[in-house]
Amino acid sequence: MNQSLPFHIYFFLGLLPLWILCTSSANKCVVRHEVADCSHLKLTQVPDDLPANITVLNLTHNQLRRLPSANFTRYSQLTILDGGFNCISKLEPELCQKLPLLEILNLQHNELSHLSDQTFVFCMNLTELHLMYNSIKKIQNNPFQNLKILKWTKCLWTQRPQNLNLIKLDLSHNGLSSTKLGSQLQLENLQELLLSNNKIDALRPEELDFLGNSSLKKLELSSNPIKEFSPGCFHAIGKLFGLSLNNAQLTRSLTEKLCLELSNTSIQTLSLSNTQLYRTSNMTFIGLKHTNLTMLDLSHNNLNVVENNSFAWLPHLEYFFLEYNNIEHLFSRSFYGLLNVRYLDLRHSFSKQSISLALHSKIDDFSFQWLKCLEYLNMEDNNFPGIKSNMFTGLIKLKHLSLSNSFASLRTLTNETFLSLARSPLVTLNLTKNKISKIESGAFSWLGHLQVLDLGLNEIGQELTGQEWRGLENIVEIYLSYNKYLQLTSSSFALVPSLRRLMLRRVALRNVDSSPSPFHPLRNLTILDLSNNNIANINAELLEGLEKLEILDLQHNNLARLWKHANPGGPVHFLKGLSHLHILNLESNGFDEIPAEVFKDLLELKSIDLGLNNLNIFPPSIFDGQASLKSLNLQKNLITSVEKNVFGPAFRNLSNLDMSFNPFDCTCESIAWFVNWINRTHTNISELSSHYLCNTPPQYHGFPVMLFDISPCKDSAPFKLFFIINTSVSLIFIVIVLLIHFEGWRISFYWNVLVHRILGFKEIDRQPEQFEYAAYIIHAYKDKDWVWEHFFSMEEKDQTLKFCLEERDFEAGVLELESIVNSIKRSRKTIFVVTQNLLKDPLCKRFKVHQAVHQAIEQNLDSIILIFLEEIPDYKLNHALCLRRGMFKSHCILSWPVQKERVNAFHHKLQVALGSRNSVH
Repeated sequence: MNQSLPFHIYFFLGLLPLWILCTSSANKCVVRHEVADCSHLKLTQVPDDLPANITVLNLTHNQLRRLPSANFTRYSQLTILDGGFNCISKLEPELCQKLPLLEILNLQHNELSHLSDQTFVFCMNLTELHLMYNSIKKIQNNPFQNLKILKWTKCLWTQRPQNLNLIKLDLSHNGLSSTKLGSQLQLENLQELLLSNNKIDALRPEELDFLGNSSLKKLELSSNPIKEFSPGCFHAIGKLFGLSLNNAQLTRSLTEKLCLELSNTSIQTLSLSNTQLYRTSNMTFIGLKHTNLTMLDLSHNNLNVVENNSFAWLPHLEYFFLEYNNIEHLFSRSFYGLLNVRYLDLRHSFSKQSISLALHSKIDDFSFQWLKCLEYLNMEDNNFPGIKSNMFTGLIKLKHLSLSNSFASLRTLTNETFLSLARSPLVTLNLTKNKISKIESGAFSWLGHLQVLDLGLNEIGQELTGQEWRGLENIVEIYLSYNKYLQLTSSSFALVPSLRRLMLRRVALRNVDSSPSPFHPLRNLTILDLSNNNIANINAELLEGLEKLEILDLQHNNLARLWKHANPGGPVHFLKGLSHLHILNLESNGFDEIPAEVFKDLLELKSIDLGLNNLNIFPPSIFDGQASLKSLNLQKNLITSVEKNVFGPAFRNLSNLDMSFNPFDCTCESIAWFVNWINRTHTNISELSSHYLCNTPPQYHGFPVMLFDISPCKDSAPFKLFFIINTSVSLIFIVIVLLIHFEGWRISFYWNVLVHRILGFKEIDRQPEQFEYAAYIIHAYKDKDWVWEHFFSMEEKDQTLKFCLEERDFEAGVLELESIVNSIKRSRKTIFVVTQNLLKDPLCKRFKVHQAVHQAIEQNLDSIILIFLEEIPDYKLNHALCLRRGMFKSHCILSWPVQKERVNAFHHKLQVALGSRNSVH
């Protein structure tokens, strides 16, 4: 789009194609299908000339003081009305009368201070009402119960009260001093009542009895100065399933009182994060013994002492969150009674002890023996002195154990280190960031069920004899990247033939060229990462037999000599036999020559990265067999000429091309075909106008390649064409006469065969793909709270959106990495939540981002959306994730706004990006 447009028009047209502008002079609302967006237009009144069939109207961030019902007569089909971030101080009862189909009404951040019995009298279909951030200090009478309506009964008109059908009511961030929202039974369909950040200091039954017929899945009372729980206050509610009191100053005594009041209720989830609960005893949760509580959150409490039998009253608990506390000691019966807990989070839960105290264990032997159903245990970011012989004894169902950055002195892994896990069916084990320097023989012999072993970011420096992996009969992935040094032998992986993924990045790899190859036994290997090792010597048999290999990372090594024709014995074809290879990364290896048949057997290649090398001349047949190629990276080489006979086969089905920062020779012979191809292709070429510049001849230096005028290149074309045609016709005539004379019958036969073959060919149309999720969210673990808060709220606001959130949507028992791959494939888009945490997260850096980019290569980079929560320089993004902003269209790059009033605009930008097409046609 080259023509100049106003900013807000460009904003919506760029992010959501096919938007149609309203032509009214009074407003500049944007309408797409049946959705009208009139936000950020400084409106003082509701537009009266929008299409009558709209179902969604966005009036946020304007200057509206009222919502006159007369202005909505035209829009009787509305189901969603968003009037947030205005100056509305009063609602007319007739509003819902004009909007009989209204289901969601959002009036957050306004100036409402009073709700009368008449306010929602006609809102019979309203299911969600958002009134947060107003000035409502008290609810009088029954504004959420319709007034009595007339009904014909036995020849008489009688009156019958009708309840609203509200499912969600949000009154958080107001000035309410009481939970009383009515004096009569009402809101029987209510599932979520949000009253956080008010001034409620006591819970009394008479103030909650209006919910006598309700079944609340969530009662949010966080950040209120509650000091009193009157007897029977929660029993006044029909059924209470979920209660959140985060950031309330409850202390130990008030917590005991709370639990007693919850006795014999239907409570299932209880969140008490940051409530100043410094100590628990066997009396703290006694009130919950007659409940079916399944989730308890005690995180961020600075919890110091957990006495024996503290949780003996919670036999039904399944999810237990204790992260970010200050526990000094875990006693042998601290977890007694937790027979059904499946998930236990102890991240950063134990106090940082001094060196003198570090010799004493913070966890007694057999402390976990009561957790008979525990499947996931997270103990990251602690400071344990080591693993005692009975530390994990009794965890007979444990499948996932994370011990990243958990130990102060776990230098050597011996054959007794994991003895306490001998009876655990452990599937994944994370030991990153523990300063481990040595793995002894048989260190993992007790872990026969283990599938994923993460030993990255340690200080391991040793020769791998192969005995280190003895007993790992079911291992699928071993991650050893970022260690001190590893010396390989021919038997380094002989005992783990089931291995599919092996990560050896930046480990100063030694003896890679041993024979037979260290990787020869790994016939099931699909991913091999040998990058950043400065490897210079390998032999042709290094990858022999790895027929299932799909991803090979060899970037940032020193392999230039191997492909030189002057190399003793000729070029080393170390890629031969990799018939199923999909992704090949050879970036930054110093290559200045490339053999003609190096990619000959790699018929399934979809991505080739040869960037940051010194390549100039390519053999004409180098890409002849690459019919499946979708991505080609040749940036920062010495390429001067892009000719059809070399690059034509590679460019045929290409989706993404990067040849930026090459010294192109802008002459007819060198780039005429390339310029013509650029102007016709649908292939994604990032930064074409600024990063593809002519180097020679001098008069074109710094000139954009795409603007090179190829018309003079055709001046000699008529003469050349005449000569070619004249010569060709003469030769063809002579050949035809001779062939007919001597081989006429044979020509007739093959002609018939050829005709039948051509006429019998039929191309099969591709079927459109179906996706289960709108987007898969890739984020660092430390950012999960932000992701839950914002993406879950978007799902609630827009029922058509469904995001894939790992903590919620991953199937229990399925390998995490397998779940990641499957979820990315089942998602239409992939969202990266980019923070400093993401750049440091090992799993995201080495696998999630890699898999997401892999799928984007097969579709188009438009399937990836970047959300920056922090200012991340492009060079850091490239260094950590091998991504650059320039790889993506502008509408796929979003930044989280600092100003709260711009958050809704950000949400609209994200919805627009989610709706964009993946591929460009």
